[in-house]
Amino acid sequence: PREVSFCGHAILGDDIFEVPNAVEDERFHDDPLVTEEPQIRFYAGSPLKAANGLKVGTLCLIDNKPRELSDEDKMLLKDLADMVEQEIAAMQLATLDELTMISNRRGFNMLSEHALAVCRRQSLPTTLLAIDLNDFKEINDTYGHAEGDRALVAFASLLKQEFRESDVFARIGGDEFLALLCGADAEAAEAAKSRFRQRVDEHNTTASRGYDLKFSIGTSVLREGDTIESLLKRADAAMYDEKERSKQSVH
Repeated sequence: PREVSFCGHAILGDDIFEVPNAVEDERFHDDPLVTEEPQIRFYAGSPLKAANGLKVGTLCLIDNKPRELSDEDKMLLKDLADMVEQEIAAMQLATLDELTMISNRRGFNMLSEHALAVCRRQSLPTTLLAIDLNDFKEINDTYGHAEGDRALVAFASLLKQEFRESDVFARIGGDEFLALLCGADAEAAEAAKSRFRQRVDEHNTTASRGYDLKFSIGTSVLREGDTIESLLKRADAAMYDEKERSKQSVH
């Protein structure tokens, strides 16, 4: 974290940021990393960007002796940064659903494990929502698979609009979605579900696609000793119960 405060200057721009001698630079001469260990004198950093252009960090070169990079050195640093960005992009693609560009099952597993650990450390309530689109096969059969894809993209977009950045949501396959709500107990989860239903209703009113997006949600509140798998099992069971009740009410 201390290094980030020093390196943070590098990610403000798009080019390599160089500090040949930090002791003589008024921006850094009193920085603890300069005055104390590791007694940085030279720093150079190339910003790292994700595929969407978001700056996610810096590839740094640090030395305890003053120095300057040659043009060739700068090109080498930039090439290395490009390679790191390619690795970041590959990792993102491996954890994102290609159609909707939200997390896939692999991405959800990684992010949810971390989120669950944070919630446990802070004694925060946590709720998992299992969400299934209803009658999705009918959309594909009636309007074609291209329209089915548009329905999935629209639904994922509504998830992104409604849920918080601290929540973890994903498309885990077909018409199945998950949302892990950190810091949400059963009451807060019900309120979130209500708001999401309202947002989907508004979308159905304005979209005029010839069909409505309909869905079922199952809720599972974190208990002592729960894992993501046990949360998902209960949420899935609750979701299928709701789906069956919905079918029975239609008939």
